Amino acid sequence: MENFEIIITTLFGLEALAAREIRRLGYDDVSVEDGKVTFVGDMEAVLRANLWVRTGERVLIKAAEFTAVTFEELFEKTKSVEWHKWIGKNDAFPVKGYSLKSTLASVRDCQSIIKKAIADSLSDKYGISWLEETGTVYQIQFALFKDKVTLMIDTSGEGLHKRGYRQKSNIAPLKETLAAAMVELSHWKYEYPLCDPFCGSGTIPIEAAMIKRNIAPGIYRNFAFEHFSQTDLKCWDRIKDEAKALEKNVPLEIYAYDIDKNTAELAQSNAQKAGVGDYVKPYQGDARKITFDIPYGTIICNPPYGERIGEIKDCEKLYREIGNNFKKFNKWSYYIITSNENFEKCFGKQANKKRKLYNGMIKCNLYQFFGERPSKN
Repeated sequence: MENFEIIITTLFGLEALAAREIRRLGYDDVSVEDGKVTFVGDMEAVLRANLWVRTGERVLIKAAEFTAVTFEELFEKTKSVEWHKWIGKNDAFPVKGYSLKSTLASVRDCQSIIKKAIADSLSDKYGISWLEETGTVYQIQFALFKDKVTLMIDTSGEGLHKRGYRQKSNIAPLKETLAAAMVELSHWKYEYPLCDPFCGSGTIPIEAAMIKRNIAPGIYRNFAFEHFSQTDLKCWDRIKDEAKALEKNVPLEIYAYDIDKNTAELAQSNAQKAGVGDYVKPYQGDARKITFDIPYGTIICNPPYGERIGEIKDCEKLYREIGNNFKKFNKWSYYIITSNENFEKCFGKQANKKRKLYNGMIKCNLYQFFGERPSKN
C-alpha cells in the first residue's frame, strides 16, 4: 500500500497522549505540534487510527502542503494536487477550514478558491465540465497558518469523540476524548476502585472501563472512510475482528455518582451501550457525602465550573464541601478538572501537579492529588 502523511487533530494539551497511542499501534515516525500529531502510514494505518485512538479528534490524510500569500498562488498550487487519486468524477468534495495569522485572511474566499481549484483539476482529469457530486463524500479540510497551507481529507466523518454509546447526555457533557485523557493521566490501576462523584452521563467511568477492558473506542460507530473507494472493506473487517479478540475480561470496581437520579440512570444506560454495563455502577448520590471503607482508590471527576458570578460562588462553596469530605479518603488519589483558578484554595489542599487542558474552548487545569502508594502486601 502507498504511504502518506496522516494527521490526528487533538484538543490542546492532549498531543503527547495521542502520539503515544500512535506509537502503540506500531508507527514510529511521529511528530507533535500544537493541536495535532503527524505520522506516516498507509490506508490500513488510517483504519487502525480511527478505530483505536482515544484522545484524538479526527484522522486526516494530508493531500498537500505549501506556502501561499496570493489567491492566485492558492489556486494554482491547489489545482496541481492529484485529487483524482482520491476523488472520483461523481464524488462530492465539500470544503471547510480556517485561517490564522495569514495574508489570506478571508476563510470564505479561501474556501471558494480551493473548491474551484479542486473542481478544475478533476474536470481536466476526467474530461468533463460538470461534476455532479452525488457520490461518496470526501470532506476537504484546509488550514492556513502563517501563510502555510495544509490541505487534508477527513476520513473520520463525525469526530472521534462520538463513540456511539452516548445517544443522550446531560447539560454539560465532557468530551469522551478528554475523559479518556484524564483516565490515562491518572495512571489508575484497575486492582483498586475508581469513583466519579459527578458522573453526569457517565463519560469518565465508561471511558475508564473501556480502557481497562481494552475495548477499541471506535468499535461501535461508523466512519467516512468506509465509503471510500480506496478502503479495503475485508481489511477493515479483519481489523475489527482483531480488536474484538483483544478485549479483556478483568475485574473492575468503578463507581459513578450523580445527585440527580435520572442522570445516574442515563449513565447506566450509556454504560450498557458501551458494553461495560457490568463494570460501571451508577448511583444517585451527593459528592459532599459519599464515603468508602476501601483504603486505596482513585477519584476522577469534572465538577461544575460556573459561568456567572452567582454560579461561581456556588461552585466554590461546593469545592470547599467536597474538599472537607474527601479528607476521609486520605490515601486516595484525586484528579479534578475545572476552569476555576481558586480551586485549590477552596478545596483546601494544594495539588501535587497541575496540567493545562481545554474542555472545548474553556481553559482548565487538571488538579492532580497523589495518594499513598499501596503496600505490596
